[in-house]
Amino acid sequence: MSVLNQSGEDAVECPLCMEPLEVDDLNFFPCTCGYQICRFCWHRIRTDENGLCPACRKAYSENPADFKPLSMEEIARLKAEKRLKDQQRKQRVTENRKHLANVRVVQKNLVFVVGLPLRLADADILKRHEYFGKFGKIHKVVINQSTSYAGSQGPSASAYVTYQRQEDALRAIEAVNNVVMDGRTIKTSLGTTKYCSHFMRNQPCPKPDCMKPTPSPSVTGSIVRENGTSNSQAKEAWPSLQTGQTNSKFTNKL
Repeated sequence: MSVLNQSGEDAVECPLCMEPLEVDDLNFFPCTCGYQICRFCWHRIRTDENGLCPACRKAYSENPADFKPLSMEEIARLKAEKRLKDQQRKQRVTENRKHLANVRVVQKNLVFVVGLPLRLADADILKRHEYFGKFGKIHKVVINQSTSYAGSQGPSASAYVTYQRQEDALRAIEAVNNVVMDGRTIKTSLGTTKYCSHFMRNQPCPKPDCMKPTPSPSVTGSIVRENGTSNSQAKEAWPSLQTGQTNSKFTNKL
C-alpha cells in the first residue's frame, strides 16, 4: 500500500518505475549519494543490470547505504493520514459536482420524437427496421407516457430513442423530422438527459452499458436547430410513412 510521505504531502514516486513508494521504501536510500529508488528497482539493477546507481554511477553495495524501517506507529500514522486525505479529496470532488445535479445536457445519441400516432407508441414497434431501426443499432426505446395529449390533431405520444452511435441518431433526426403521418407532423431533435447519478457521487457506475453522460466533449454538445427536411426526402429514408395519410400496410400489421 502506497502512503503519503512523512511530511503529509502526496506520495513519493520511484524515479525509475514511476510507482508510488511503498511504506517500507520511504526511508530506503541504497546509495551514499542519497538518490532514492524503490527496493524492487534496486534489486533489479543489482541482479539483472550493471549494478550502478543511476545518479552517480557508483556500484551498489550488498547492503543499502541508508535504510531505517518505519516503526509500526509511524506506519499506522501514515496510513491514517492517507485515508483522511483521500476522504477529503472525494468530498471536494462531490462538492464541486453538486451544481450539475439539475443540469440537463444534450446526448448526441439520443433522439426525442414528438407527435407520434398512438398506434406507434410501443418500443418494439419503433425498433422495427421500417421505423427507427433502419438508421442503426438501437440501445433502448422509452415511450414518454406523461406527454400523451389530445391537441387539435388528436392524441399523440412522444418517445426517446437511444442509438449505439451518435451518427445514427443524427441520420434519424434528419430523415424523420417534419414527416406527416396520420394527419400530424412528427418532430425530432436531440434529446437531453442528466448526468450519471453515480458520477455525481464520485462512484464508478455499476452498469457496463450505462448511456448517461459525464462531462466530456464526446457525449455532450449544443442543441442542433430544427431540421427542415422535406416530406419527400423523409419518405426516401423512412418509406413506410406516407404524407397526410395512414399507411394501410402498417395499420394491418399493428
